[in-house]
Amino acid sequence: MAAAARGLVERGLLLFSALASFFVLLLVLPLVALYAGVKPGVLGAMLSSPEMREEILGGFRVALLASLIAVGILLALGVPTAYVLARYDFPGKRVVEGVIDIPLALPHVVAGVMLLEAYGSWGLAGPLLRRVGLVIEDHLAGVVAVMAFVSAPLLVDTVKVGFQSIPESLSAVARTLGASRLRAFRDIELPLAARSIAAGSLLAWARGLSEVGALLVVAYYPKTVNILILEYLSIYGLPYAVTLAAVYATLTLGIFAALRVVTRS
Repeated sequence: MAAAARGLVERGLLLFSALASFFVLLLVLPLVALYAGVKPGVLGAMLSSPEMREEILGGFRVALLASLIAVGILLALGVPTAYVLARYDFPGKRVVEGVIDIPLALPHVVAGVMLLEAYGSWGLAGPLLRRVGLVIEDHLAGVVAVMAFVSAPLLVDTVKVGFQSIPESLSAVARTLGASRLRAFRDIELPLAARSIAAGSLLAWARGLSEVGALLVVAYYPKTVNILILEYLSIYGLPYAVTLAAVYATLTLGIFAALRVVTRS
């Protein structure tokens, strides 16, 4: 019986390993195909053109700058929100959680239309934003707004789970010893949730960098590298789009891997 049970377990593990390998292959194959499609001559032509080179470098600068600003805004607003949702029950809590997760269910273009109607120059909050000189249409602020909106659920949900995993008794003991709730949060709960905060930040950053559809609606300019890839596909053809996409994938995957190593350590 024991031998039969072990054989069944081993066959099950073998099946699961085969399915996992096939799944990983499905994910890796597009990346391999992307790099295989790069033509050195196209890359040389892109680098040798001053106009194209400056355009590409500008696209990278805008994408990286806007995504970092968006993550900073989400950390300032999302971490306190995640803590409240993790630690307190209040009327309408499920509604709030559902509202935060709305961007996950929206088509990208719909998200852009919503942002335009809410924060555009003629949107609901447009007059107020114009008074302080803030415009999102074809502006860096619009790129930041799009990236922050679409990636907010990833940061909030990840950080919320991190706070929920910390026993409330730890901060309760600290408060019995005279610490305020704010100090208990700062000195105990925040450090313990640091790994979740780092993971949520990385996910939000990656999601913001990958956005295209909402940017087309809200802020076509200043062009991010995502927009340039679409432009190159329509103007110069697939070889140019593949080459630029490969460069972008290399940069973002490299940064993403390095940040994961740093935050894990």
